[in-house]
Amino acid sequence: MFSLSGRKALVVGIANDQSIAYGCAQALRAQGADLAVTWLNDKAERFVRPLAEDLGAEIMLPLDVARPGQLEAVFGTIADRWGRLDTLVHSIAFAPKADLHGRVVDCSAEGFAMAMDVSVHSFLRMIRSAEPLMPEGGCCLSVSFFGSSRVVRHYNMMGPVKAALESAVRYAAAELGEKGIRVHALSPGPLKTRAASGIDHFDELLAAASERAPIHHLATIEDVGAVAAFLASPEARNLTGGVHDIDGGFSITA
Repeated sequence: MFSLSGRKALVVGIANDQSIAYGCAQALRAQGADLAVTWLNDKAERFVRPLAEDLGAEIMLPLDVARPGQLEAVFGTIADRWGRLDTLVHSIAFAPKADLHGRVVDCSAEGFAMAMDVSVHSFLRMIRSAEPLMPEGGCCLSVSFFGSSRVVRHYNMMGPVKAALESAVRYAAAELGEKGIRVHALSPGPLKTRAASGIDHFDELLAAASERAPIHHLATIEDVGAVAAFLASPEARNLTGGVHDIDGGFSITA
C-alpha cells in the first residue's frame, strides 16, 4: 500500500532481536527505508551490529543519551552522510532498579530525574536535533505503555514517566505540525522484551493481558513495526499526536 523507498530512518533502542526497536527497523527496511542504527555501549554492540548489518544499515554508531556528546555525534553523522532525516524511532527507557521496584511515593529524586531524562527528555532532544534535518516534514515515534494512564501493578515509577512521555508527544506534535513533522507514541500491550524483564512479576502481566485481550494473544514486535512503518509513510501525513494502542484490544477492556 505504501513505500518508504529512499527515506532515511534513525532507529534508537535495539538491544537484541526481540526488541521493539528491531521490529520497527525490520518493517521500515522492508518498505524500502535506509537505516541508521545505534547501540548503547560496547557490550551491546556485539548483539546489535550483526542485526544492523543484516538490515543493510548505512550508519551504525554508539548512542548512550546519558553521555555528553554522543547524541550530537549521531545527528552530526546523519547530517554529513545523508543531509536529511525522514523518520526517528526512539525506543529507550530506563529507571534505577531500586526505584522501579519500590512504591512511586518512595522513589528517589535522583532516580526519578534519571528515568525522566532517559525515557522522556532524550526524545525531545532527538526531535530538536532532527527538526533541521526534516525541512519537508517527517515522523518522530516513541514507545509507551498503558501503565501511563492506568495503574498497573509492579509498573510503579514508569507509569508517571510514560504519562509524561505521552504528554510530550502531544505538545511536540502541536509545536511542529506546521512544519509537517508528525509525532506519535506507539503503545503495545505487554511484550516479552529485555527491557520488560526488569519489571517484577512481568510473566503474570503477560498472561493476564493475553487472557483479557479480545483476540486473546499479545502483540509482537512485527505488529508494532507494521504500525510504525505506516505512520512513517506519506499516507499517514494527516495523523499526528496520537498514542496508538497495539494490544489486541486489551486497552478497551475493563
